Amino acid sequence: MVYITNKQVKRQYEILKTYRAGLSLLGTETKSIRTGKGSLVGATVLVRGGEAFLVNATIPAHQEKNAPSGYDPDRTRKLLLTKPEVRELHTALEKKGLTLVPMEIYNSRRKLKLGFAIARKKNPRDKREDLKRRDADRDRRRSLQDDRYD
Repeated sequence: MVYITNKQVKRQYEILKTYRAGLSLLGTETKSIRTGKGSLVGATVLVRGGEAFLVNATIPAHQEKNAPSGYDPDRTRKLLLTKPEVRELHTALEKKGLTLVPMEIYNSRRKLKLGFAIARKKNPRDKREDLKRRDADRDRRRSLQDDRYD
């Protein structure tokens, strides 16, 4: 079940390869995500010192009054990845124009996972081509449906 999605990712980026990672969260954050609170807009994944981190993701506490003192909803969260995966991500980030973008937070069995991707930012021209392709597909589907009813 997907709890939080970043809907802007597929519009603004060309997805090259997807990954999934566990999240190191507090209990109040886990409850908050399971109720659908939080945002991945503007968030990124960074690789520093052989570890990966989720930065700028907003996850509020489940109950504000019961939150730990000094709780920061935009804090940096550690991602749980294997060493070969972290090395692969690090080498991908060394290439010019590539970035790591979080796409969704979902559960796999009882664990919360972050789906993220290596992506390249789209040009405005590429965005227009995507719109044209989507419109053409929609028109083709409509014409096929109209033909069935004739």
